[in-house]
Amino acid sequence: MATEVATFAGGCFWCTEAVFRDVIGVESVESGYIGGTVPNPTYKQVCGGDTGHAEAIRITYDADQISYDEMLDIFFATHDPTQLNRQGNDIGTQYRSAIFPHDADQEARARAGIERAGESGGKIVTTIEPLGEWYPAEGYHQEYWEGEGQRNPYCIAVIPPKLQKLRKSFAARSKAAAPTAA
Repeated sequence: MATEVATFAGGCFWCTEAVFRDVIGVESVESGYIGGTVPNPTYKQVCGGDTGHAEAIRITYDADQISYDEMLDIFFATHDPTQLNRQGNDIGTQYRSAIFPHDADQEARARAGIERAGESGGKIVTTIEPLGEWYPAEGYHQEYWEGEGQRNPYCIAVIPPKLQKLRKSFAARSKAAAPTAA
């Protein structure tokens, strides 16, 4: 098994976490904060918009089952990379679309992924930022959709359409859409 790590920010981390937890080859997804200047930020500080952090996810995955390029394609397809510092009603730099490459190869692939995503129209505003310090979000944010998120009206409105898009456009990559063994 070739374990690798990818770090993406695509708006609310509850939403991006829910999508990538359903991707075949993904071993774990951790919500957290990256790209800011305040050490050990809290959710409240990040939501205030003055720490510089993005709500992001750190994905540990098996590169023998899914490539970084495929992960990028899913990332671009399941959020709006043409919205600057926002996703829908979530507004602020903490909701920016950003990729935080772990090495030079990921950076080159991220640039190619942005180019691919731009071919379908719209100006891609996704940034490629230095990896920097990763701060895991508070415990109640982890696996949010599986618990509290099921009762959160925001999540109920936003997450199912993202999961439907994943399961339709990337059916071969979705755990939920994959045929089960008899």
